Amino acid sequence: MQKNEAASSRERGIRIRVNGQWRDFALGDDLSASTTLAYLLRERLGFTGLKVSCDEGACGACTVLEDGAAVLSCMVLAVEADGHDIQTIEGLPADDPVVEAFAEQSEPGFGTALQCGYCTPGFVMTARALLNANPSPTLAEVKEALGGNICRCGCYAGIARAVLNASAKIAARKAGAAAPGGRA
Repeated sequence: MQKNEAASSRERGIRIRVNGQWRDFALGDDLSASTTLAYLLRERLGFTGLKVSCDEGACGACTVLEDGAAVLSCMVLAVEADGHDIQTIEGLPADDPVVEAFAEQSEPGFGTALQCGYCTPGFVMTARALLNANPSPTLAEVKEALGGNICRCGCYAGIARAVLNASAKIAARKAGAAAPGGRA
């Protein structure tokens, strides 16, 4: 493809890497300039793990990772994601320490990390972004990072504990990988 052809193609569409797979979308045919990333991911591509609750960027339910950082997909236009790497909760492996920690969290005194589960994908993705940037956060840093997410069931203590447990899992896996005969 020649340079002018590539530029012309780029003007008519966008390319987004979603959960490791590049996808091309034509403006006008597949989406409009006002299509949100949340709509594209959920309604067009079927990634229903992300939830759209407030649709105003106030609850965190629609959080996905863009190039490893948490973004509210209801506040990002799909065209703004052109050329970026987007990861939804469906893109996390089952053995991701955050996924495991949320699933396991039910310590007495801290409660569960999930109850109805509606907010869970947003919290998991926000926690994953935090641990990407800071694998060993303090409780205060966890609370600060999760401050934009709302849990209507009030599972905040369990959610914070799950993030700290995920941090410990990450550290243990790194220590195991660094030990002679350890696994990566």
